[in-house]
Amino acid sequence: MATRRGDAKDTDGDRSEGVERSDRGELLDSTLVTNADGPDRRTMFPRGLSSVARMSTWLTANDAVFVDVEENR
Repeated sequence: MATRRGDAKDTDGDRSEGVERSDRGELLDSTLVTNADGPDRRTMFPRGLSSVARMSTWLTANDAVFVDVEENR
């Protein structure tokens, strides 16, 4: 599985990054929320979903637990 992090777009402390899963053509987006008083949190969700569908199709975890797949093979 190959992943690619897109260019970060800084929006007042939040960043959105695209992650591409090329083996099956599935695309994921992620949003990083930085917290001054706690760990930074990243939420991942499938690209192209409506706001309503995205509300039930996401995963959030501390940003520190996400790793680059290519660096960890």
